[in-house]
Amino acid sequence: MPLIQSAYKAPFYLFNPHLETVVPSLFRKVTGAYQRERLELTDGDFLDLDWMQQQRDKLVIISHGLEGNSERHYTKGMATHFFANGWDALAWNCRGCSGEMNRLPRFYHHGATEDLAAVVDHAIEKNYKHIVLVGFSMGGSMTLKYLGERIPSEVIKSAITFSVPCDLGSSATELDKPKNKFYLTRFLKKLEKKIQAKAKQFPNLLSAKNFETITTFREFDTRYTAPVHGFTDATDFYTRASCNPHLENIKLPVLLVNANNDPFLPAACYPIELAKQHTNLYLEIPGRGGHVGFSLAGNKTNWMEVRALEFALHNHP
Repeated sequence: MPLIQSAYKAPFYLFNPHLETVVPSLFRKVTGAYQRERLELTDGDFLDLDWMQQQRDKLVIISHGLEGNSERHYTKGMATHFFANGWDALAWNCRGCSGEMNRLPRFYHHGATEDLAAVVDHAIEKNYKHIVLVGFSMGGSMTLKYLGERIPSEVIKSAITFSVPCDLGSSATELDKPKNKFYLTRFLKKLEKKIQAKAKQFPNLLSAKNFETITTFREFDTRYTAPVHGFTDATDFYTRASCNPHLENIKLPVLLVNANNDPFLPAACYPIELAKQHTNLYLEIPGRGGHVGFSLAGNKTNWMEVRALEFALHNHP
């Protein structure tokens, strides 16, 4: 498909990618009530699912980003926008992200599509006729990899993803650069708390000792992500968990929106040539927007919510 010309215009007062990224993350508040359901997994662990339901036959399933959860402004904003437009909404929390630590030594990562598959299968059992997947950053990566790995149920009609690190290795390298130290430090502080909690659960398997010596994502992924989740090292994790190799196999309409000024994403995360030849991959590259930013001036609704619902309705059978 040809590249989509984006209509997004950033507010004038968010005049660089860092403001576009940070301001909504820190200051946007979204109201709305969830009903929580605990999904027990076959490996003995669990996922906490947060629902907005009104007995409709249409459902949006929303996957959050790294160290996010169902309460993040972008997750809850997407759920409330679809809900207000006549859909049921399900925002699921990755292992250890719902406010309660998960049971097993493993937690979550970009390539953990088996958990998304469990959520989707559970939703399908509730007899929805039309399911749309939405993913942000890591959740977008997971969504695209999931759709490329398998032929999904015919109930799943389309997917919309934003700010996706399609190539994990190059994205990790980008975040390790001095210009992105603010984001890296913030992520590592959150991840340190998770590792400390895991180390208390499994002192013979994990240690949070000298965590402060970790200064890059590659170091974190080498020390924790790779060994805990069965990868040889960070390079093996980046190679096997990235969604890029799976994009060409996607069989249903997918919208990938990555801002041209996203501070997290290098060139390898913009699959331009593939999108030009692909029947189902729609690539939209707004000039601005930052990372999971895309604010609208004077509007409580985020442009991501508007765009996602537009694409979902366009691909409604």
